[in-house]
Amino acid sequence: MTERLTFPLPYASTDLTGQVALVTGASAGLGRRFARTLAAAGADVAVAARRVDRLTELATEIEGLGRACVPVPLDMTDAAQITAAVQTAEDALGPVTILVNNAGVADAVRAHKMPLELVDAVLDTNVRGPYLLSCEVARRLIAAKLPGRIVNLSSILGYQYDGSAAATLYSVSKAAIARMTEVLAVEWVRYGINVNAIAPGLVSSEMTDGMVSRLGDLGARTPRKRIGDPAQLDSTLLYLVAPSSEFVTGTIVKVDDGQSPR
Repeated sequence: MTERLTFPLPYASTDLTGQVALVTGASAGLGRRFARTLAAAGADVAVAARRVDRLTELATEIEGLGRACVPVPLDMTDAAQITAAVQTAEDALGPVTILVNNAGVADAVRAHKMPLELVDAVLDTNVRGPYLLSCEVARRLIAAKLPGRIVNLSSILGYQYDGSAAATLYSVSKAAIARMTEVLAVEWVRYGINVNAIAPGLVSSEMTDGMVSRLGDLGARTPRKRIGDPAQLDSTLLYLVAPSSEFVTGTIVKVDDGQSPR
């Protein structure tokens, strides 16, 4: 008979003490917030992005929270840099047990006008890069016989698209991330590696600011007439990386303030 485990009441710990997190796209917006949130919950954090000057500033902030932090230069389109980034994080902090695939770029060009260079940049950054990075982290966890958590950033645009934002390929890439989450969860569940995703709606970020400058007040078009704040994703992120969600894998959580039809 399978042994029954016992759990405290409520089983809702978000204590990340002893965990090492790697957050991509950490130089601004959601990634910056995610890195600080994980550190505040007890994790040591490797912050990765192309803008290293911003990462150094963020590392100082995180160290002020009492956690170790290392800035990691990373261009998600460069496979060699992806491998090197994981090695840098592990050399400084230990095995990466939490990965947040946050880095992404928008297209902002109609599909029939999109140059090949932009097609490659969007797909390499938003799909190929997260796939390669997830595999690199998982490969090391499996070899070390350690459990882990991977959280991918999809988008509500991966589920619906009205054509107003000129985000065709971005939408395709975020749908791909959702499916990637589901299949990698199946691949790695036997190793104790949980793979989940967050699909945010309209949330304040550099990308959103660019859309607002092109399209006007996007918040006014939403049911609650507002744009979300990155802080409103904290609880979902912490849930998906915390001990108490160990029974959850292959799930995409929509956090969109009712912006998409159910």
